[in-house]
Amino acid sequence: MKGLPHLIVLLVLAALAPDPARAQAPTVQGDYVGTLGPITLKLHIVANEGSSLSCTLDSPNQGANGLKCSDVRIDGQSLSFRIPIVNGSWSGSIEDGGARLSGTWSQGQPLPLVFLRETFVPAREPSPVDGFWLGVAKPQGRELRTQLVVKSDIEGQLHCTVDSVDLNAFDIACSNPKYSERDFSFDVPVVKGHWTGKLSSNGDTLSGTWTQKNPDDSPGAPIALNFERQQVRLTATPLPPITFDDAIAPVSAARMQEVLRQDLQKPLREGILAPGKPIGVAIGVVTRGDRRIFTFGNAATESLFEIGSITKTFTGLLLAQMIESGSVRPDTAVRELLPQGAVAKPQGAEITLLDLATQHSGLPRMPGNFRPADSNDPYIDYGAKELYGFILGHGVAKPAAPTFLYSNLGFGLLGQALSNRAGIAYPELLHRAIVLPMGLTDTATALSPERRARLIQGHATDLVPAQGWDFDALAGAGAIRSTAADMLTYLEWNLHPRERSAGNAADPYARTLPAALDRSQQLQSDVAGATRIAYAWLYDTEAETYAHNGATGGYSSYAFFSPKHDYAAVVLVNMTIGSRGSFADRLGRHIQQRFAGKQAVSLDQW
Repeated sequence: MKGLPHLIVLLVLAALAPDPARAQAPTVQGDYVGTLGPITLKLHIVANEGSSLSCTLDSPNQGANGLKCSDVRIDGQSLSFRIPIVNGSWSGSIEDGGARLSGTWSQGQPLPLVFLRETFVPAREPSPVDGFWLGVAKPQGRELRTQLVVKSDIEGQLHCTVDSVDLNAFDIACSNPKYSERDFSFDVPVVKGHWTGKLSSNGDTLSGTWTQKNPDDSPGAPIALNFERQQVRLTATPLPPITFDDAIAPVSAARMQEVLRQDLQKPLREGILAPGKPIGVAIGVVTRGDRRIFTFGNAATESLFEIGSITKTFTGLLLAQMIESGSVRPDTAVRELLPQGAVAKPQGAEITLLDLATQHSGLPRMPGNFRPADSNDPYIDYGAKELYGFILGHGVAKPAAPTFLYSNLGFGLLGQALSNRAGIAYPELLHRAIVLPMGLTDTATALSPERRARLIQGHATDLVPAQGWDFDALAGAGAIRSTAADMLTYLEWNLHPRERSAGNAADPYARTLPAALDRSQQLQSDVAGATRIAYAWLYDTEAETYAHNGATGGYSSYAFFSPKHDYAAVVLVNMTIGSRGSFADRLGRHIQQRFAGKQAVSLDQW
């Protein structure tokens, strides 16, 4: 899922504390580069007197540089730190003598974040194309400033990055830069693009053509794209610093709409929820049994949204139900639920169903053979054949000491495996096991014509309409659509599983549902900092709250519940996440803070 979740809102890192084993500290000095989806992060670590370390982080895409670090722990080869201002944390390991910092960033939806040490040494004599270049591309009638940064290293190798200035996307990696006798070319793999052209005789202009493949890999129409040499590189538009609204008395569900209308004044007046804008948000809140559904902007209470990775919590609950019914065990090897011969039994430990549900399987975020024919609907053509083909080559051996690694592949595999054991497809299993017993009337992966008419149009962050996402074999990772009302009912079941009626007591799924909900909330493993994981749900041990978020190409979502405090909320938005992060996440955290009577992260920048 795009999800990138929401960790890309103003990331800040923390000053690395003195290492108890003093010899450890110098191994992580220097400059590091990491990426979160399209976001490039640059980490700078320096040694201070007394062998302590400090660091800063640059997020060029977000115009945020020199962000200071704080609250770090080093234990042998392990490193962790928290980022209180954004309620985030990172933990991982120091590898390859400090050349690699491999770990996970957690800020609602954890994502893998690996930093690699930068070893670039500039050439003594720059190449003729070294420097900053600015051009204007005109795809589909839009004018987009495109910036090219070229540099050569001491070995004479060229390096380049591309910035889409008007989209605030910076440091997009190039590959295969080549220069010879004034001919210059490079590729941009992430968008399947290629530029080729020629350097002018005075060295100030690059004149050439940009081509970009279509979703089916056929060549796109070439467009002219010329660059002029610049003395100064344009930088990303800085995001406003995160601020907080003053704390008020804990807000009940009955008062939340009124409070949010005040807190959302700026977005409602001139931001993404302003009149004439296509973006809307549907919100469901409940405190001590009092539930309310309301909307802002261009949404209706009956609107359906794609909920993205919140689907994973449903898949985790399916596992808990099948454990309670005796169909599987937590330690059942996933291999046993795949077709015979789909993958060989490994010699050592192998991936279990619980490993998949707790993101500790060691499987990568996405399968290596994931090559969508249409990037606007990327999951639709990834079927069981492709899934089993990848698993056959990858294997199901479990790492010796698996750590948290967020994997859409893992939850897609879990959903497929459970469907195999149940003998019915994932959509039908979801319907029988959860939707019917809970009385959810608008929750499904595929929509009837009437429901599809209520599916609100999704949008990219530039408010351009986005295509919906359909899933096949990876449905368990993010296929569900729902309404705020249905999602709030789902959260109420999670709040009080033993106090709700599951309908037909003779139905095995309904009968096991309360016990399965209890099981699905049992904490299993550490994630990072104060965050632990149950069956997909992430638990903040300080806020005593379970949460998960989601995002697809045109939607974003955030859901949380706290049995201890007896409140829950869901936020559904018909806009995906971007360089500012996720509006759904920000609003969801704001509601949680209002429930708790704490300072609430400001919503003004939206």
